[in-house]
Amino acid sequence: MQESLVVIVRAVITFFVLLLYARLIGKSQIGNFTMFDYINGITIGSIAATLATDISSKALVHWLALTVFLILTLILQWTGMKSRFLAKVQDAEPVVLMEKGKLLEENLKKSRITKDQLMAQLRAKNIFSPVEVEIALLEPDGSVSVSPYSSFQVVQKKDLNIPPKAAKLTTEVVMDGKLIDQNLSQRNKDQDWLMEQLQTQGINDLREISYAAILPNDTLYVDKFDDQVNDEMNISDYPGPY
Repeated sequence: MQESLVVIVRAVITFFVLLLYARLIGKSQIGNFTMFDYINGITIGSIAATLATDISSKALVHWLALTVFLILTLILQWTGMKSRFLAKVQDAEPVVLMEKGKLLEENLKKSRITKDQLMAQLRAKNIFSPVEVEIALLEPDGSVSVSPYSSFQVVQKKDLNIPPKAAKLTTEVVMDGKLIDQNLSQRNKDQDWLMEQLQTQGINDLREISYAAILPNDTLYVDKFDDQVNDEMNISDYPGPY
Protein backbone atom coordinates (compact mmCIF):
# COMPACT_ATOMS: atom_id res chain seq x y z
CA MET A 1 0.00 0.00 0.00
CA GLN A 2 2.83 2.37 0.85
CA GLU A 3 4.54 1.67 -2.48
CA SER A 4 1.31 2.47 -4.34
CA LEU A 5 1.00 5.82 -2.56
CA VAL A 6 4.61 6.67 -3.40
CA VAL A 7 4.01 5.87 -7.07
CA ILE A 8 0.82 7.97 -7.12
CA VAL A 9 2.55 10.96 -5.53
CA ARG A 10 5.58 10.72 -7.83
CA ALA A 11 3.34 10.30 -10.90
CA VAL A 12 1.27 13.40 -10.02
CA ILE A 13 4.39 15.48 -9.41
CA THR A 14 6.01 14.20 -12.62
CA PHE A 15 2.88 15.02 -14.61
CA PHE A 16 2.89 18.68 -13.57
CA VAL A 17 6.67 18.96 -13.92
CA LEU A 18 6.41 17.69 -17.51
CA LEU A 19 3.63 20.19 -18.16
CA LEU A 20 5.86 22.98 -16.86
CA TYR A 21 8.89 21.80 -18.84
CA ALA A 22 6.82 21.51 -22.01
CA ARG A 23 5.72 25.13 -21.58
CA LEU A 24 9.33 26.20 -21.07
CA ILE A 25 10.48 24.41 -24.21
CA GLY A 26 7.72 26.13 -26.16
CA LYS A 27 5.67 25.27 -29.23
CA SER A 28 8.50 25.29 -31.76
CA GLN A 29 9.10 21.55 -31.38
CA ILE A 30 5.53 20.79 -32.37
CA GLY A 31 5.71 22.93 -35.48
CA ASN A 32 9.19 21.76 -36.52
CA PHE A 33 9.45 18.21 -35.29
CA THR A 34 12.93 17.17 -36.45
CA MET A 35 14.51 13.77 -35.79
CA PHE A 36 16.46 15.26 -32.88
CA ASP A 37 13.25 16.67 -31.37
CA TYR A 38 11.63 13.26 -31.76
CA ILE A 39 14.45 11.40 -30.02
CA ASN A 40 14.78 14.08 -27.36
CA GLY A 41 11.07 13.93 -26.62
CA ILE A 42 11.13 10.14 -26.30
CA THR A 43 14.13 10.33 -23.95
CA ILE A 44 12.50 12.94 -21.72
CA GLY A 45 9.31 10.87 -21.63
CA SER A 46 11.28 7.75 -20.73
CA ILE A 47 13.07 9.54 -17.88
CA ALA A 48 9.74 10.90 -16.62
CA ALA A 49 8.16 7.44 -16.72
CA THR A 50 11.06 6.00 -14.74
CA LEU A 51 10.80 8.86 -12.26
CA ALA A 52 7.11 8.14 -11.71
CA THR A 53 7.29 4.35 -11.37
CA ASP A 54 10.79 3.24 -10.38
CA ILE A 55 10.69 3.45 -6.60
CA SER A 56 13.83 1.32 -6.28
CA SER A 57 15.97 4.37 -7.07
CA LYS A 58 15.99 7.84 -5.61
CA ALA A 59 13.77 10.39 -7.28
CA LEU A 60 16.52 13.03 -7.15
CA VAL A 61 18.59 11.17 -9.74
CA HIS A 62 15.77 11.21 -12.25
CA TRP A 63 14.83 14.82 -11.44
CA LEU A 64 18.43 15.78 -12.18
CA ALA A 65 18.49 13.92 -15.51
CA LEU A 66 15.15 15.42 -16.56
CA THR A 67 16.32 18.92 -15.68
CA VAL A 68 19.63 18.46 -17.53
CA PHE A 69 17.75 17.47 -20.69
CA LEU A 70 15.52 20.52 -20.34
CA ILE A 71 18.49 22.86 -19.88
CA LEU A 72 20.35 21.37 -22.85
CA THR A 73 17.24 21.68 -25.01
CA LEU A 74 16.84 25.35 -24.06
CA ILE A 75 20.53 26.00 -24.73
CA LEU A 76 20.29 24.44 -28.18
CA GLN A 77 17.18 26.49 -28.96
CA TRP A 78 18.95 29.68 -27.88
CA THR A 79 22.13 28.95 -29.83
CA GLY A 80 20.06 28.01 -32.88
CA MET A 81 18.37 31.42 -32.79
CA LYS A 82 21.71 33.22 -32.40
CA SER A 83 23.74 31.27 -34.95
CA ARG A 84 22.48 30.19 -38.36
CA PHE A 85 25.38 27.75 -38.67
CA LEU A 86 24.54 26.00 -35.40
CA ALA A 87 20.87 25.93 -36.34
CA LYS A 88 21.77 24.05 -39.52
CA VAL A 89 24.02 21.68 -37.57
CA GLN A 90 21.10 20.86 -35.26
CA ASP A 91 18.28 20.63 -37.78
CA ALA A 92 20.08 20.09 -41.11
CA GLU A 93 19.07 21.86 -44.33
CA PRO A 94 16.37 21.33 -46.94
CA VAL A 95 17.42 18.91 -49.68
CA VAL A 96 16.27 19.19 -53.30
CA LEU A 97 14.72 15.87 -54.34
CA MET A 98 13.22 16.89 -57.68
CA GLU A 99 13.95 19.70 -60.11
CA LYS A 100 12.10 20.49 -63.33
CA GLY A 101 10.24 17.19 -63.24
CA LYS A 102 13.41 15.13 -62.80
CA LEU A 103 14.37 12.97 -59.84
CA LEU A 104 17.72 13.74 -58.25
CA GLU A 105 18.79 10.19 -57.44
CA GLU A 106 21.95 11.18 -55.57
CA ASN A 107 20.03 13.43 -53.18
CA LEU A 108 17.37 10.75 -52.72
CA LYS A 109 20.09 8.27 -51.80
CA LYS A 110 21.74 10.67 -49.33
CA SER A 111 18.37 11.38 -47.71
CA ARG A 112 17.46 7.67 -47.63
CA ILE A 113 14.20 8.40 -49.41
CA THR A 114 12.88 5.81 -51.87
CA LYS A 115 11.11 6.80 -55.06
CA ASP A 116 7.93 5.16 -53.78
CA GLN A 117 8.06 7.26 -50.61
CA LEU A 118 8.58 10.44 -52.64
CA MET A 119 5.67 9.61 -54.95
CA ALA A 120 3.46 8.99 -51.92
CA GLN A 121 4.40 12.43 -50.56
CA LEU A 122 3.54 14.00 -53.92
CA ARG A 123 0.15 12.27 -54.02
CA ALA A 124 -0.57 13.56 -50.51
CA LYS A 125 -0.26 17.05 -52.03
CA ASN A 126 -2.62 16.18 -54.92
CA ILE A 127 0.22 15.81 -57.41
CA PHE A 128 -0.13 12.55 -59.32
CA SER A 129 2.38 13.16 -62.10
CA PRO A 130 6.10 13.94 -61.66
CA VAL A 131 6.04 16.21 -64.72
CA GLU A 132 3.95 18.71 -62.71
CA VAL A 133 6.78 19.29 -60.23
CA GLU A 134 9.11 22.24 -60.73
CA ILE A 135 10.91 21.65 -57.45
CA ALA A 136 10.46 19.34 -54.46
CA LEU A 137 12.32 19.82 -51.18
CA LEU A 138 12.83 17.51 -48.23
CA GLU A 139 12.40 19.71 -45.16
CA PRO A 140 14.33 19.18 -41.89
CA ASP A 141 11.17 17.83 -40.22
CA GLY A 142 10.88 15.07 -42.84
CA SER A 143 8.02 16.59 -44.84
CA VAL A 144 8.24 17.29 -48.56
CA SER A 145 7.45 20.76 -49.89
CA VAL A 146 6.43 20.92 -53.54
CA SER A 147 6.22 23.81 -55.97
CA PRO A 148 4.37 22.76 -59.15
CA TYR A 149 4.85 24.47 -62.49
CA SER A 150 2.73 27.60 -62.82
CA SER A 151 0.57 25.90 -65.45
CA PHE A 152 -0.46 23.33 -62.83
CA GLN A 153 -0.97 25.76 -59.94
CA VAL A 154 -4.42 26.63 -58.61
CA VAL A 155 -5.80 29.90 -59.97
CA GLN A 156 -5.90 32.61 -57.29
CA LYS A 157 -8.25 35.56 -56.95
CA LYS A 158 -5.54 38.04 -57.89
CA ASP A 159 -5.05 36.19 -61.21
CA LEU A 160 -8.71 36.89 -62.02
CA ASN A 161 -8.56 40.48 -60.71
CA ILE A 162 -11.06 39.65 -57.96
CA PRO A 163 -10.69 42.16 -55.10
CA PRO A 164 -9.54 40.41 -51.90
CA LYS A 165 -11.54 40.51 -48.69
CA ALA A 166 -10.18 40.67 -45.17
CA ALA A 167 -9.81 37.20 -43.69
CA LYS A 168 -12.09 36.26 -40.81
CA LEU A 169 -12.46 33.21 -38.61
CA THR A 170 -15.53 31.25 -37.59
CA THR A 171 -16.55 32.61 -34.19
CA GLU A 172 -18.55 30.51 -31.72
CA VAL A 173 -21.37 32.51 -30.10
CA VAL A 174 -23.51 29.79 -28.50
CA MET A 175 -22.19 26.58 -26.96
CA ASP A 176 -24.49 24.02 -25.34
CA GLY A 177 -27.28 26.58 -24.95
CA LYS A 178 -25.05 29.25 -23.38
CA LEU A 179 -24.31 32.61 -24.98
CA ILE A 180 -20.67 33.68 -25.39
CA ASP A 181 -21.00 37.46 -25.09
CA GLN A 182 -17.33 38.25 -25.69
CA ASN A 183 -17.22 36.46 -29.03
CA LEU A 184 -20.46 38.09 -30.12
CA SER A 185 -19.11 41.59 -29.42
CA GLN A 186 -15.82 40.78 -31.15
CA ARG A 187 -17.76 40.34 -34.38
CA ASN A 188 -19.58 43.65 -33.77
CA LYS A 189 -22.89 41.91 -33.12
CA ASP A 190 -25.29 42.08 -30.19
CA GLN A 191 -27.85 39.76 -28.64
CA ASP A 192 -30.73 41.42 -30.51
CA TRP A 193 -29.05 40.57 -33.83
CA LEU A 194 -28.49 37.00 -32.69
CA MET A 195 -32.08 36.46 -31.59
CA GLU A 196 -33.34 37.98 -34.84
CA GLN A 197 -31.21 35.54 -36.83
CA LEU A 198 -32.37 32.61 -34.70
CA GLN A 199 -36.04 33.54 -35.05
CA THR A 200 -35.74 33.40 -38.83
CA GLN A 201 -34.78 29.74 -38.32
CA GLY A 202 -37.69 29.12 -35.97
CA ILE A 203 -35.60 29.16 -32.78
CA ASN A 204 -36.79 31.22 -29.82
CA ASP A 205 -34.70 29.78 -27.00
CA LEU A 206 -30.91 29.47 -26.76
CA ARG A 207 -31.36 26.21 -24.85
CA GLU A 208 -32.41 24.57 -28.13
CA ILE A 209 -28.96 25.22 -29.60
CA SER A 210 -26.04 22.84 -29.35
CA TYR A 211 -23.66 25.04 -31.33
CA ALA A 212 -23.96 28.36 -33.15
CA ALA A 213 -21.23 30.36 -34.84
CA ILE A 214 -20.80 33.43 -37.04
CA LEU A 215 -19.14 32.31 -40.25
CA PRO A 216 -16.46 34.36 -42.06
CA ASN A 217 -19.14 35.75 -44.40
CA ASP A 218 -21.11 37.07 -41.35
CA THR A 219 -23.90 34.53 -41.69
CA LEU A 220 -25.00 32.46 -38.71
CA TYR A 221 -24.53 28.70 -38.56
CA VAL A 222 -26.80 26.90 -36.09
CA ASP A 223 -26.88 23.29 -34.94
CA LYS A 224 -29.74 22.28 -32.64
CA PHE A 225 -29.76 19.50 -30.09
CA ASP A 226 -32.73 18.03 -31.95
CA ASP A 227 -31.41 17.82 -35.51
CA GLN A 228 -34.18 15.63 -36.94
CA VAL A 229 -31.79 14.06 -39.44
CA ASN A 230 -33.01 11.10 -41.47
CA ASP A 231 -31.00 7.94 -42.08
CA GLU A 232 -30.66 8.19 -45.87
CA MET A 233 -26.91 8.89 -45.74
CA ASN A 234 -26.11 5.91 -43.50
CA ILE A 235 -23.97 3.62 -45.67
CA SER A 236 -23.24 1.09 -42.94
CA ASP A 237 -24.60 -2.45 -43.31
CA TYR A 238 -23.98 -3.28 -39.65
CA PRO A 239 -27.30 -3.78 -37.83
CA GLY A 240 -25.89 -3.23 -34.35
CA PRO A 241 -26.58 -0.25 -32.08
CA TYR A 242 -23.16 1.35 -32.80
